Amino acid sequence: MDDQNRRAQELFNYYHGSFVHMHREGNLEEYRSYGISKETEIEWFKELIRTYTVKLSIRDWDAVNSLGLISSNYQDKSILENVVSFTQKHVMSSDSVVKLMYAESIIRILKTCRKVISNDLLFDACRVVVRILEDIVSGPLILDPGHELTDLALKDKRSLNSRAQKDIEEIKSILNYKD
Repeated sequence: MDDQNRRAQELFNYYHGSFVHMHREGNLEEYRSYGISKETEIEWFKELIRTYTVKLSIRDWDAVNSLGLISSNYQDKSILENVVSFTQKHVMSSDSVVKLMYAESIIRILKTCRKVISNDLLFDACRVVVRILEDIVSGPLILDPGHELTDLALKDKRSLNSRAQKDIEEIKSILNYKD
């Protein structure tokens, strides 16, 4: 890869493929000057998806947040599949903050990828999210060291439950959405 393509990919990766963010920070003109093809950008998106999927963790949320950003710029069902798969395997045994954060991340991805996912994947993802949210509401408040409710702009268990209920309503509206 030559220096120009390397620089273009650095910009692309840094902004998660968002031309809006490139423009806001004054880098879109430079990026466009490299003449990157749509096919190359799609490959870069797929590479970013693979990279962040491997980094998914209940301890570090950068990867799931990055996948959410990518989904707003490139709709691909694999993003949702990967996050839901990870969530099913790892999140139910985590604390309340991680559960809420992953549930809300899936909701954001669902909203951006709705048009490119099957109904089966939609229902699967919604089922996983509702299961997590209901567990938050029905279970005790559990916080691992370093996790604080204030990180999510919450004060107490009641505000956590309220937000989880609001997210359940959001899932219902996603399921009722008609194209």
